[in-house]
Amino acid sequence: MSQATIIDGKSIAADLRKKVGEQTANLIREHGITPGLAVVLVGEDPASQVYVRNKGRQTKKAGMQSFEHRFNADTSEDELLNLIAKLNADDAVNGILVQLPLPDHIDEDRVIEAIDPAKDVDGFHPINVGKLSTGQPALTPCTPLGCIMLAKSITPDLSGLNAVVIGRSNIVGKPVAALLLAESATVTIAHSRTRDLPELARTADILIAAVGRPEMITGDWIKPGATVIDVGINRIDDGGEKTRLVGDVDFASAAKVAGAITPVPGGVGPMTIACLLRNTLHAACMKAGLNMDEL
Repeated sequence: MSQATIIDGKSIAADLRKKVGEQTANLIREHGITPGLAVVLVGEDPASQVYVRNKGRQTKKAGMQSFEHRFNADTSEDELLNLIAKLNADDAVNGILVQLPLPDHIDEDRVIEAIDPAKDVDGFHPINVGKLSTGQPALTPCTPLGCIMLAKSITPDLSGLNAVVIGRSNIVGKPVAALLLAESATVTIAHSRTRDLPELARTADILIAAVGRPEMITGDWIKPGATVIDVGINRIDDGGEKTRLVGDVDFASAAKVAGAITPVPGGVGPMTIACLLRNTLHAACMKAGLNMDEL
């Protein structure tokens, strides 16, 4: 039995970052506009700190301005909203990203809704969510956008294919379903109440796993030759004091059946920051009335 093609998210993300860097250089040279991304971190979550540091480094590497704002975990909601109001009014800032999750005393929905939709590079503002769901141009959530790019690296035309999305979160499941619909795929969203989930999964030409349960999806859930995009990032014990990262898909068994599959790590993860940079460039171009694809 042949082994699945491994979809190299690191390589595809590197190509996207290179392209964004070239487009940014053209935007600066031809129009005098330098895109700027502001990242806001509240609290001391170690994973979030690493992520924010990576975002800052990649933003600068792409030729953009990087603005980092860090707050203590006991920062008030009003302080955070005041900063967002200042960033909304700052012409040097094209993208605003508030690192989630936020401390319990801060209302995430209120914070997201305070961000100017034209600077909402996470694509979480209700206006951008509405535009995405109705097929209008919008800033699109980064991880779902990365999933579509990875799927299209294997099958450039997704139209007419059966796509099953396992997971219905506002961050991945719902937006990736909307993006698949925009590609004219036939889309089913599955979740914890879905009856006979393995049988449904076996109908998928494209299977997107975004459920947050380690190695839940095994090889016998997968249609032979399907493309499997694994969004899950779960840290599990590896015996003793060691841990390792695994996805929502049991990679070893799935790779024996699938036609193509993303690894964890090194699949969807690298695409998220690359798509964030793309969204920041897109936001800068929209503000200036320019077409990003013509740069």
